[in-house]
Amino acid sequence: MSSVPKSDALRNLYWRSEILGVMYWLRGEGLGDLVDVAMICRYLDIGGDECRNQFAGLVEEGAVVTDGPWFAISPEGLAEGEVEYATLFADLARPAPGQCSDECWCQISTDEEAACGAKPLSTRPAGATR
Repeated sequence: MSSVPKSDALRNLYWRSEILGVMYWLRGEGLGDLVDVAMICRYLDIGGDECRNQFAGLVEEGAVVTDGPWFAISPEGLAEGEVEYATLFADLARPAPGQCSDECWCQISTDEEAACGAKPLSTRPAGATR
């Protein structure tokens, strides 16, 4: 985990991203739609007071809704959490060099091959054209 920013503004953005990402992941894995401060503290290296303060901000912004001591991600927060989660794992979701399928557009077009990123151009036989 990266170190937490020192300035209030960046720290709030950092924890917003982390909390929404965890809530999105928990929901997506079927581990629960409702979380409490203690649960988030178990997943993130965040103190209880800081976590409560961050949840207050998320509720105020409409990214999270409350139900007593429980918090649920709102539709807006869900959309943002999805983006955060996708961004976090974007590099892992790309195919490794040479891992695209025979149906990939890069198999029939040099323009698509250059854009594909899955198949390095250097793997084409010398003099091959498409």
